[in-house]
Amino acid sequence: GLLRSDSIPEVGEDAAATVGMAETLSEEERDELRKELAKVEEEIQTLSQVLAAKEKHLAEIKRKLGINSLQELKQNITKSWQDVTSTTAYKRTSETLSQAGQKASAAFSSVGSVITKKFEDVRNSPTFKSFEEKVENFKSKVGGSKPAGGDFGEVLNSAASASATETIAEQTEEETH
Repeated sequence: GLLRSDSIPEVGEDAAATVGMAETLSEEERDELRKELAKVEEEIQTLSQVLAAKEKHLAEIKRKLGINSLQELKQNITKSWQDVTSTTAYKRTSETLSQAGQKASAAFSSVGSVITKKFEDVRNSPTFKSFEEKVENFKSKVGGSKPAGGDFGEVLNSAASASATETIAEQTEEETH
């Protein structure tokens, strides 16, 4: 019945070939095929009804359990992610990226060390020392009350504030004249 070896015409085959095949069937074979067709259609309809009833029952069970579509989606995503992370390809890729990250971190660390060394070299250079002395001299002339010395950051801050104080004093004199 259902597993016949008769060829079934594919979509797009010549319609005349299909008609020719129907003409070669005996009346008895046609009756048998019509009965089988009706039976298969009835089975399909029954299966559709059973499937609809099962889906309705499933929805009712989920409703009673408080499972909604969002929760199902979250569960599906979690399950899918677990499936992906358990694959060999993911594990290899993860290991490769981890190694690359470690190498990049080491490279950045060595670059930072080189930059720090270069800053130290610049700070110890005669040109920088000369600049630092000039700033300290300027500071002592402007500020006067503090002894020369301190770190370079303090010297620059002091020089900047002294310069700003001079600018404000000049503006005040101009406004009063």
